[in-house]
This record gives sequence, structure tokens and C-alpha cells, in this order.
Amino acid sequence: MTDQVQSGLVLGDDGELRCAWAGAGEMRAYHDTEWGRFPAGPDVDRIVFERLTLEAFQSGLSWAIILRKRPGFREAFAGFDPYRVAAFGEAERSRLLEDAGIVRNRAKIDATITNARAILAFRDSEGPGEFARFVASFAPEARPAPTSYAEVPGQTPESLALSKALKKRGFTFVGPTTMYALMQALGLVNDHLDGCVAREPRESVA
Repeated sequence: MTDQVQSGLVLGDDGELRCAWAGAGEMRAYHDTEWGRFPAGPDVDRIVFERLTLEAFQSGLSWAIILRKRPGFREAFAGFDPYRVAAFGEAERSRLLEDAGIVRNRAKIDATITNARAILAFRDSEGPGEFARFVASFAPEARPAPTSYAEVPGQTPESLALSKALKKRGFTFVGPTTMYALMQALGLVNDHLDGCVAREPRESVA
């Protein structure tokens, strides 16, 4: 067990090995069913928008805090419907800054509204689903499974390229470290550790 913890894996009460950050509860469920899997279907832009937003809000905080507050984020940001969020004005900004159900950070709130508008501009020019496909296009070639967290980078050339590309399209709060976290969440890179029960080939955009 000591060797497993040192390598970044923990043995759950169900007898399965997982990445150490996914020991129990909400974190385990997120790890097993969402993290490292690309969404599919007609709602894909909205889902990628949600994950982009939550990764931005996570900057400087623990993911456990963000995941615990995710229901509040969904309610506060209209289910992450980019059409509705893009229409937010000063009244909505003021409401969000008073909402204890989310992380009350003005810069991140403003970035979410800005990014919703950038997604709509993307749809207007290229069509529904193309925002998600654009993000997915920055996925690197598959690499060997990491055997410890020391082998997992904080950013990569691909996350830097995605950051620069999104900034050119009007997105904010999309630095290369945040974009690498997004790529992990979406399965564009597979950073489940070697031996983790949830490690699977990444999925493509439907």
C-alpha cells in the first residue's frame, strides 16, 4: 500500500486502484465517470464551456472546492447555456458577486461572460459543435501512461498553443496551465496513472 501511495495510486474500498486524488465521494465519482472523457452529442459546446469555466475558477484553489460548488455554479450561470450567459449584464454580475454558492471572483465572473460571447461568435462563424471540435483539435499524440505525478506536466506546447488560439478568438482566463487542466478533464491527454481503473483511450468528438 505504501508503494501504491508513493506512485500516486490508492486502493479503494471497492478493491480498485485509482489516482490518489480520487479516493472517495464526489471526487471518486468525477474521476471514474467524467475526468479524462470527451463529451459527445448536440450539447457538447455547453459541456466544454462548463469545464472551461470551472477550470478557470479552480485556478489558485483546490478542485474539491469547485466540484462541491458545481451545483451552485450551474444554477448561477444558467446551466452554462452560452446564449443566456452571454446576455448577462451588470445586474447579473452584481448577483454573482453576492452568491455564496460559487467562488465570488470578479475577474473570473467577467471572464465567464466574455467567454460565453466568444463561443457564440464561434458558432455564428463556424456552426454548433465547432467550438468543442476546435478545442479537441489541439490534442497531442498519445503518450505512455504516467507512472507517478512527477511525470505529469503542468503545461505543454499543445496547451500553450490552445491558450494562444483561444485568446485570438476573444477568450480570457485561458492560460496554458488552465488549458492543460482542461485538456486533462476532457481526455485530450490521458493522465490517469498507469494501473488506474479509469484509464481508457481518450474518446473523440462525436
